[in-house]
This record gives sequence, structure tokens and C-alpha cells, in this order.
Amino acid sequence: MSDEHWRPPAVPPPPPGWNPVTGMTGWDPRLGPPGWAPQQPYAPPQIPPHQRERGLSPFGMPARHSWEIPLLVVVIVVTILAYLVVILLAFYGHIDQYGLLLLFAPVLLWAGRGMNYSQQRLNAVQMSPTQFPEGYRLVVEAAGRFGMAKVPDAYVVLGNGQINAFASGHGFRRYVCVYSDLFEVGGAARDPDALAFIIGHEVGHIAAGHVSYWRQLGMFVGPFLPLLGSSLIRAQEYTADNHGYCNRHVGAPGAMRTLAAGKYLNSLVQFDEMADRAPREKGFFIWVVNAMASHPVLTWRMWALRDRSRHGKLFLRPSAPAPVRFTGAPPGYPPPGGPYGEVPPYRPQ
Repeated sequence: MSDEHWRPPAVPPPPPGWNPVTGMTGWDPRLGPPGWAPQQPYAPPQIPPHQRERGLSPFGMPARHSWEIPLLVVVIVVTILAYLVVILLAFYGHIDQYGLLLLFAPVLLWAGRGMNYSQQRLNAVQMSPTQFPEGYRLVVEAAGRFGMAKVPDAYVVLGNGQINAFASGHGFRRYVCVYSDLFEVGGAARDPDALAFIIGHEVGHIAAGHVSYWRQLGMFVGPFLPLLGSSLIRAQEYTADNHGYCNRHVGAPGAMRTLAAGKYLNSLVQFDEMADRAPREKGFFIWVVNAMASHPVLTWRMWALRDRSRHGKLFLRPSAPAPVRFTGAPPGYPPPGGPYGEVPPYRPQ
């Protein structure tokens, strides 16, 4: 057949309700595609029973990393000395742009926190019993788990494929932000246990005082202190991980797998296999990358979440032999009365 008589084969028309974006027909975006679980209505959570003693198990209150307070004291002392030097230089008229930056740090920090909080209040979706109720319930649960008198505000911000969450504050208000990619199309949590760990981690930053204005002002020169400043931030992240673990320890592997490979490929990551590499990966640049990192490197972080007999390594890699495999629950868990025990639901005041 000549080219002039050739015609493309007829394409059947799409079925009624065909959506060219999703490639599916007849599903409600509020509920998600077929086979995806819709979000459940809000119900007050039950707070797992726990002891008041602080430690690294899910049964007690979460402990601070052993290096956090010593490093914080050193950074605050260095910051105070830096302030005194800048004030002295200003008195004699010898001050540069870096000195001015430190001199106006209280105002700059206050303004930056206020702008950041206003950004969420104006553009983000606030979690509530009617908007992202599952996420809101997890925030209420974490606040009750840590004995907080007030539940922080919580927002969902556009992720655009990124996996992240953060906590901050302004004035007397505290809030957490969760990127939208941690939720399904219909608003349900993509991995509820992993999200509970992540939210516990962020609420833990608030419970541990990491987002306090005065604390952040005292740490203002931290980013300019090689090794010292980044080590303090890593210690704080380990502390927040302890909160996430105590809030929903079974979500730790899922959260780390998502950070390692993303929301689609996380199920392909073997948590124990990746954690086992922590003592095996050696070398000078391994040490440098960890020392300069603001967050614990993932292999060390996974090792710390699996080995709850000690605090996570801050400077030197973990040492073999490997601890017991992560089974999803320590021996003896869950306690009598079900996974959360026979306790009344937590109701914020």
C-alpha cells in the first residue's frame, strides 16, 4: 500500500468519565482511586500507657541525646562571647557586616520566625477534625504522649514530590508542617505508622524546647562554628528521633525507608540490611560527611533506631556486632489490654 493511501488505525473513543490525567474512570478525588483507602473521620486518640521515667524504649518518656546539653552549653557560651566582642567592637567603631548581623540577631530571628509562621497561616492547609483528620489525630496523640499542655498547630504544605516535615514557632505559638506527599490522593496517610513516627519526631522538637526563640538566639552562631554547630543539630535530631520512636516505634522503619528511597520505592528498602552497613562503611570522608551533616546520616540513624541500648552515634561510626533485628516491637509489647492499653481517650484542653 502506498503512503498516500495509508491511514492510521481507528482509536476507540475513551469510556465515559475518562480522566486523561489519572488514566482512570469514575473515581472521586476526595476518596482516591479504586483500591485506595479513604480518610477516616476524626476520633480522639488513646494515649499508650507509659512510665514517667525517661529512656530509649517506647514504654517511658523519650530521653535527650547524651551530647545535646553539653554541646548546647558550649555553643551558648561561644555565642555570648561573640556578642560581647561585637558590642566592644561597635563601641570603638570597628564593626563589619558580620558584626552587624550578630548585633541585630534578636530582631532578625524574631522577624524571620514571624514571617515563616505567617506563610503557613496564609498558604498552608491547617489540620483539623475536618481537614486531614488522620494527621490531626496523630498530632493530638503525640502531644498527649509527651505530656504537653497544648496541642501545637499543624499544617499540610505542598510537597511537589519532596518528603519532609518541620517544626517551628513564633511568640507563644508552636506548629508543625508536614509535606503533602506523605498523604495519599484522598487525604489518608500513605503509611500511618511512618507518619506517626514523623509527626512524633516534629512534635518532639517542640516538647524538647528546640524551637524556643531564646534557645535559637543562644545558638545563633552555631552555623558559623565548624563541626560544633552541626554536631549540636545532629544531637537534637537524635533527641527528636527518640520522641518519634516513643510515640510510634513500629513506624521507625517505614519513616527511614521513605527518607531513603521516597514514597513509591520505600517498600523495596530492607531496613536491617541498610542499618547493617553503618559499621562497615569506613574512611576519612565518611567521617567528614557525617561531621558536617545537620541530620544523622541515614545508616547511622537506622542503626540507632534499631539498637535502643544506647544513644545514637554522633562522631564515630557504630561498632559491630549488629544488634538484634528490628522486629517491630520490643519483647513484651503490646501491654495487656491491647496495643494501647485500657486508657481513656486523650482530650486536649
